[in-house]
Amino acid sequence: MPIYEYTCKKCGSEFEVIVFGDDKPRCPACGAKNPKKNMSSFGFSTGHKFKSSGGSGSSCSGCSSPNCSSCS
Repeated sequence: MPIYEYTCKKCGSEFEVIVFGDDKPRCPACGAKNPKKNMSSFGFSTGHKFKSSGGSGSSCSGCSSPNCSSCS
């Protein structure tokens, strides 16, 4: 059950909601549909390493390898 962070396009309210399957969240403050999904900081605070999109010669911050799949 993923928890997503949203900002309402209508009233600007920021909120988190558990999303089940294809459920469409509504703003709890005003009830508007289709809030904007925000980039969650959770994935960045758990130590995950992401593959760089910078092309060749770039390395991740965890090592000097140009291939982040070699990081452990």
